[in-house]
Amino acid sequence: DEVTRYHTVTHLLLQSLKNNLSHDIEQRGSNITKERIRFDFNFDRKLTDEEKKKIEDEVNEKISNHLDVKREEMSLDEARKKGASGIFEEKYGDVVSVYTIGKYSKEICTGPHVENTKDIKGKFKIIKEESSSAGVRRIKAVLEK
Repeated sequence: DEVTRYHTVTHLLLQSLKNNLSHDIEQRGSNITKERIRFDFNFDRKLTDEEKKKIEDEVNEKISNHLDVKREEMSLDEARKKGASGIFEEKYGDVVSVYTIGKYSKEICTGPHVENTKDIKGKFKIIKEESSSAGVRRIKAVLEK
């Protein structure tokens, strides 16, 4: 369903932000509905139109690359050693789920995900980018039919 697709797209978005803006970017929160993604991340300025386009293009490229989405269970330490990104560590139990999307993204997550990025229907589009709080930006994005 849409929520599952949006969960997977959120991982692609985070990796694209890291690649195009700064490797220090981390998720600060997200809210996913069947209509859209709302994604907060640490960054200290407004994104340029060119940056937004690069981020969208990279996400859409990964969707079209038909990357497998693999889930593995491991300890939090093991996940960290493997370079998985993740936040809200206090919420994680002893065993975490790590979702790997091709060779592109590796993230600790509890959400539902597609099995392959080819299952993400539509084109990823950032519809709004704004300040959420000091040092935190918020992206709203959709999958256009």
